[in-house]
Amino acid sequence: MTLMGRIEASTKEGYAPANERWIHHSFIVSRLSASIRFNMRFLIALLALGGAIVSALALQVHYSVTTEPCSINEKWDCGVVNHSPYAEVVGIPVAAIGIAGYLALAWLALARQRGVTTLTATGALTYSLYLANIERTILGVWCLYCVISLGIIALMTVLSGCWMIAGWVNRDR
Repeated sequence: MTLMGRIEASTKEGYAPANERWIHHSFIVSRLSASIRFNMRFLIALLALGGAIVSALALQVHYSVTTEPCSINEKWDCGVVNHSPYAEVVGIPVAAIGIAGYLALAWLALARQRGVTTLTATGALTYSLYLANIERTILGVWCLYCVISLGIIALMTVLSGCWMIAGWVNRDR
């Protein structure tokens, strides 16, 4: 008699062996892990598209000469941040790099590249924190789009890390 046959026979007799509970628990964990792995890539890709949109708005501010809608007061002004010398890397606007980075993260997530997605998101988060430090300590002005982008990449980093761990958990079975 197979293991499942013994479990089913003992269940009919009123016994609930630990093996059955383990199999039920294992099934739930396996289904949850599969659901996380399947849905997480779409959530990460959706967040990446949102980040690309926010970066496009920041890029618009970079090339604009008018007063920006995110110019709230002396501490919140996207124009000051996006026209500063820190808004470009080798002549390329940081917002354009952000658009490319977010689109690359969306592609990596949809291509099921868990490790590379997590590594890339972690690198992007590190650079975003560096830029936020420049806003705080050197410029003394915050960009609303940059802060939103920082929140998006932080969330993407956490989610991609969870997605990678869920893949490891499922691989160990």
